Amino acid sequence: MQMKHLIIFALAGIVLLIGFNMFNSNRHESRIAAATSSTTSPATAISSEDTVNTNTDIASQPLGKQPKAILDNATAQIEQAEQVNQERVEQMSAAQ
Repeated sequence: MQMKHLIIFALAGIVLLIGFNMFNSNRHESRIAAATSSTTSPATAISSEDTVNTNTDIASQPLGKQPKAILDNATAQIEQAEQVNQERVEQMSAAQ
């Protein structure tokens, strides 16, 4: 095989891989959006502003405190989810 053909073949392969990557990432993002929109209820929905503010708060902290801020954020989200779950259990027991 001549060097010219090999270079053209390599460039075509790279272009195909880039195209596949773009197609696959778009499909992945649409699946995530569909999954979050179908599983999120209004009571547990977190606005994008809250998410952005939380991420910027963590990013603005020094590197030594970022892991603690991430854990604190996760703990707060878990507590909120448990509270919502407890409210649902109370609603279900009241309905019976």
